[in-house]
Amino acid sequence: EEEEEEDVAMGKAVGEVVDDDDSGRLADTLPPPPPLPCPHLTLLVLAHASNAASLVTGIWVLPRLRGFNLVQRPVETLRLALLIHFPVVLLTYSCISVKSRVCSLMVAISRGLVGLPIGAIIAAFGAIVFGAPVELEYSSKTLHWSLLTSNLSILPTAIVFGQSWSDWQRLYAFTKPVGGIEYSICIPTHGAAIGAWLGAWPMPLDWDRPWQEWPVCVTYGLVGGYLLGQLVSVVLVLYRGQTRQKVE
Repeated sequence: EEEEEEDVAMGKAVGEVVDDDDSGRLADTLPPPPPLPCPHLTLLVLAHASNAASLVTGIWVLPRLRGFNLVQRPVETLRLALLIHFPVVLLTYSCISVKSRVCSLMVAISRGLVGLPIGAIIAAFGAIVFGAPVELEYSSKTLHWSLLTSNLSILPTAIVFGQSWSDWQRLYAFTKPVGGIEYSICIPTHGAAIGAWLGAWPMPLDWDRPWQEWPVCVTYGLVGGYLLGQLVSVVLVLYRGQTRQKVE
């Protein structure tokens, strides 16, 4: 009898393992969610163009017109870039959310206002973990860099998807965007993260250059990666749009 009971228990355990494996395979084979109703491609392209233009204006053009740059006065440059770029990102992606029937304009704006400081906290924590200086003299630089990083990477996703953890996980844990809007959000964010990581490489080198100071070279990498990601996403959105038109 004891042997029979052991066999039964073992059979149940094997059955549970098989069921778990089957459920795991089923989750892996589930189709991705349908894409968001995509507004006209022109709106996405204009959103990318306005975001890129405002960022370049804030981080390079206006500081030079005022007689300084990111190396000389990083806090003022980051603040100027944020003041110019944040309203553009908030407005463009809020309009995309409304046009895509994701949420109302007020809900999209409120998501952005809440997402910006939360993203800045995450960015600051990540920067410190990866070696950013924690001395008090660098606190203002870290604050402004974190806000700009959140504005480039976290804000668009927060406006469109809000608290939808499954969408955040699909975009950034599995990198599986679906549709033009998600490509427009996911690729520039990955570009900004990779660019910031590459930009941090020269910091510990003993070249004694002023642009090696925190957060100058990291910001250059962040902005360069973001702009390159925007370019790639525009090309993909236009290519997918043309392919869809040919199929139809």
